[in-house]
Amino acid sequence: MSLDERLKDGLNDALFDAILLLQTKDECYRFFHDLATVAEIRALAQRLEVAKMLQENVTYSRIAEVTGASSATISRVKRYLTLGADGYTMILERLGEKEKSSGKTGQERKE
Repeated sequence: MSLDERLKDGLNDALFDAILLLQTKDECYRFFHDLATVAEIRALAQRLEVAKMLQENVTYSRIAEVTGASSATISRVKRYLTLGADGYTMILERLGEKEKSSGKTGQERKE
């Protein structure tokens, strides 16, 4: 696990504190609508989906086809999945647990 210490500062702490105060998906939509562009939000969502698919051992070509991600983006996500700070792994495990408890399958998630 390697967290880039350059990320840690007061402004980022304040941002993450604000995000942790969000209580519903609607609140997330409202906050992120005001915080970031549609393209920035979609890029983050795309990277999370790429990470999910990489963990499911989906091929790069299929990931690119489904998500529209470039091979550079897929490679970058793969690098952070294996050499990052375990953030993707942590959240993907939690999402998997949530899906199990709600009875959703991976296929239902993608539809």
